[in-house]
Amino acid sequence: MARYPRAVASLPLTADTALPDGTDTLTVDQVAKHLGVSAGRVRTLIRDHNLFAVSHSGEPAIPALFMDDAGIAKHYTGLVHILLDGGFSRDEAMHWMFTTIDDLGMHPAEALHTHSAREVMRRAQALAL
Repeated sequence: MARYPRAVASLPLTADTALPDGTDTLTVDQVAKHLGVSAGRVRTLIRDHNLFAVSHSGEPAIPALFMDDAGIAKHYTGLVHILLDGGFSRDEAMHWMFTTIDDLGMHPAEALHTHSAREVMRRAQALAL
């Protein structure tokens, strides 16, 4: 069976400068194992803007904050759809998700794992109007 090279260039990847220094990322294979799906399914999630990734040395790297013990973080998908449906580009949404909100003391990607997740969702809805 012939193996074809992955079409990484066709994936919508953000420059890795969109992430703060020290942000943990996962490879496509690590995310696939965590979710219990194929690497191809993870690439489809990235291609369809259901999972954001950055380009790290030419390979997709998914911020670990987008995951939790159960899979994709509970409010992540809803937050992404609010931002994209509200007119944000994928790159703008990624940037916003990693920009610290002063009164919360954290950025939205971190807040997905706290009691502030719903507040972040409300703020995203307000920005998207």
